[in-house]
Amino acid sequence: MNRRILRALLLAAILGFPHVATAAAQEPAFDILLRGGRVLDGTGNPWFRADVGIRGGRIARVGDLSEAAADRVIELDGRYVVPGFIDIHSHADQGLDAEGDAGSEGARRRAAPNLVSQGITTVVINQDGGGSWPIADQRGRLESRGHGPNAALMVGHNTIRRMALGDDFMRPSTPAEVQRMTEMVEQGMAEGAYGLSAGLEYVPGIWSETSELFPLVEAAGRSGGIYIVHERSSGMTPMWFWPSQDDPGPPTMIQTILEDIEVAERTGVTTVATHIKARGADFWGAGRALVDLIERARARGVPIFADQYPYNTTGSDGNTVLLPRWIFPGGGPGGRPGGQEAVDYGAVLRYALSDPERGERVRLDIAHEISRRGGPENLVIMDHPDEALVGRTVAELAAEWDAFPVDVAIRLQLEGDRARPGGARVRGFSLSEIDVEEFSAHPWLVTASDAGIALPGDGPVHARFYGTFPRKIRRYAMDLGILSAESAVRSMTSLPAQVMGLRDRGLIREGLVADIAVLDMDELQDNATFFEPHQYPSGVDYVLVGGTFVVDDGELTWALPGAVLTPEADDES
Repeated sequence: MNRRILRALLLAAILGFPHVATAAAQEPAFDILLRGGRVLDGTGNPWFRADVGIRGGRIARVGDLSEAAADRVIELDGRYVVPGFIDIHSHADQGLDAEGDAGSEGARRRAAPNLVSQGITTVVINQDGGGSWPIADQRGRLESRGHGPNAALMVGHNTIRRMALGDDFMRPSTPAEVQRMTEMVEQGMAEGAYGLSAGLEYVPGIWSETSELFPLVEAAGRSGGIYIVHERSSGMTPMWFWPSQDDPGPPTMIQTILEDIEVAERTGVTTVATHIKARGADFWGAGRALVDLIERARARGVPIFADQYPYNTTGSDGNTVLLPRWIFPGGGPGGRPGGQEAVDYGAVLRYALSDPERGERVRLDIAHEISRRGGPENLVIMDHPDEALVGRTVAELAAEWDAFPVDVAIRLQLEGDRARPGGARVRGFSLSEIDVEEFSAHPWLVTASDAGIALPGDGPVHARFYGTFPRKIRRYAMDLGILSAESAVRSMTSLPAQVMGLRDRGLIREGLVADIAVLDMDELQDNATFFEPHQYPSGVDYVLVGGTFVVDDGELTWALPGAVLTPEADDES
């Protein structure tokens, strides 16, 4: 408000001059006016009633704007205005990089409909140590093509480790190789990255030592960057571990969190233990121990955070293979079977079982995988040539067939789809709700999807692709009361903005970028299921990215207003 109008208002208060209302009405019109809403500003504080005026892509006013004019006025009738959600762990990379002009499938994919329909306005990509290189080239492609949500980029540890070590990566790095990786982190930060991501359960990060990470994380930190790390293990053992052939004593999730704390404490760099979990029936209940480790570290000043998707099952496509990867072509450490043409996986399994000693090793590893995936009662058949098996659990089939669960897994391959590793598509519900709820409520816990971009008609995906953010608010805040709705919104907005160092997003505050969602809390609901995942949520009525509607009155606009965010731009805002 300029000084002339302020003086006029003061005179009105003192003298009651009637002409002052005319002066106030002459304020410039807003582009968009969200009127009559309840503002959850992202801080975790209770909502307050206010109108929100948007001009030039930013929040211009928050308050009583009942007399203001705007190009478009939306009457909210008590619906909630919240900051746009910041997805700190996203796999939107490939979708945002899709080619195609306006109207093409590529452009529709870049609009990220499954993400913006949840209220997501910013995604942090190149996770789990992956992503493109160099950052400048990726940034240039994204900027030239356009996309729905904003994107913030990370430098991928696995990406640069492959480049520094070449094909000889199944070992610790040398000082010269660490120096090369350090220089690449510095380059990536200079080109606009927000920090370093690692995937220490994946190739080639499996073979990295903690000492390799220190200088790389420090290099990110010197430019104000952060460190987001996929665990070496999410339970008692890593995904690559098979008891028949690997040495005992692999890293556990507890050791993973201890390593994350050590890196954060030694470097002083903000560290995020990403998609925190306690995986496997033999590890359920360990969430409390992980929380205690983090909270004790935070109490002594260690900058350690975590993020979580609010589901009790993992795996993007629900393609759990209970048979050990080592028996299949292309199934080496950290890899998945497949990639070979015309493989008869049934024949491969028969051969593996034909030798008694080798067959015992196969059975030992199947039993291990069944436990790691949640036990036979939590392994659900999602797809099989015999449709009568779909929806059944391994435990149910074991009882019906009078067989051990290990034998059920073998039979699914031998009598199932011989062109598919495992013979069936199986989803393992390998997490316990006890642990999911334990993690959910803590003030250092960020909500994140761990999801990519999907379109209806794509193949099977995790329900988190469509439902993560509405589910956290609806189920864990409103229904279960694990945390308040205000705290849930904070975990999606100002908290990830704080962790990332985003200064102009994450709050409903005058002057900040108009990344905003409008929620009807009575209707808010995640609708995606694991048998029918491609379903948009309800109750997300409007979503704006930089003041442009990507969801308008509950309908996708397919607009591409997103920006590639950079720390440099944050500093200037």
